[in-house]
Amino acid sequence: MLLPSIFGESLFDDFMNFPFEKEFFGRRSPLYGRYEKNLMKTDIKETDSAYEVAIDLPGFKKEDVSAKLENGYLTVSASRNMDKEEKDEQNGAYIRRERYSGECSRSFYVGDAVVEEDIRARFEDGILQLTIAKKEEKKIEEKKLIAIEG
Repeated sequence: MLLPSIFGESLFDDFMNFPFEKEFFGRRSPLYGRYEKNLMKTDIKETDSAYEVAIDLPGFKKEDVSAKLENGYLTVSASRNMDKEEKDEQNGAYIRRERYSGECSRSFYVGDAVVEEDIRARFEDGILQLTIAKKEEKKIEEKKLIAIEG
């Protein structure tokens, strides 16, 4: 069933929300806010030798995703352009498109000691798996008291 656009973008979300959630959270997710749908959901796990990062990128292809390391920041970007209007007389034309089209990116500080060779990436089933090797942290010298004469 097709719904006219007078119902807005989130017809079913409005029906499924409980009244106290709207008042308590101000119609926003308490964790991500109103941009929750556009955020790259990420899980980060720490092991003894590395950090394992899993980023959800549903609907993106491997060619659409890139990762860049610059000044200690790892930036993951993904872009998908669905503006290509392909008209096919057999299949008809789109009346409404709700799938995400555009760019999104997210940055993580991994430290200045990490280089590209320390990062392994694998993209499978819409999930980008990154393994970032841990670097030894420089030991901070313990504070020693300085004797003051006088």
